[in-house]
Amino acid sequence: MNGLPVASALPVAVPEAPADRLAALFDTHYDRLYRLARRLAPTADEAMDLVQETFLKIARAPMSVPHGFADEEAWLVRILVNIRRDQWRKDAVRRQYRDQWKRSADATTHDEAALLARDAVWRALDALAPRRRAVVVMHELDGLDVKDVAALLGISAITVRWHLSRGRRELARILTLQIGDTQ
Repeated sequence: MNGLPVASALPVAVPEAPADRLAALFDTHYDRLYRLARRLAPTADEAMDLVQETFLKIARAPMSVPHGFADEEAWLVRILVNIRRDQWRKDAVRRQYRDQWKRSADATTHDEAALLARDAVWRALDALAPRRRAVVVMHELDGLDVKDVAALLGISAITVRWHLSRGRRELARILTLQIGDTQ
């Protein structure tokens, strides 16, 4: 043998009717195309769909398929591979859009949650007495040391610690009440 498939060694009459031509192409090349599709597609069903799409594409113009076993096979394989490439491109674009949407949704959710939390904290701070609020803001939010807060407000360090302790407890109580109100 010369290494060619048996079908290429036999003289084959080319059918003239388009439906007959399509049937002959299907009978001759289906197994080869399915094996290729099975290697390209993740599941057997997707491989069958890929072969089906290939034959649907050639069903639109069955007479455009070149004659001769090797030419037919090469043409059909090229169509199948091109269809699969188009699917990969579409999948890549869908993944890209899905990932972008997910990132933007996560960012929006994160931004919204941060805004709500910040608003709740500021409302709780507004409920504190002015001096206590000043001590808590300067120490917790501005990051100043107890001695620096005492020097800026003109009070002792022990008074700053007392205001911090009381302010934290009051903030926790107020925030707990706010959370309970929203649920």
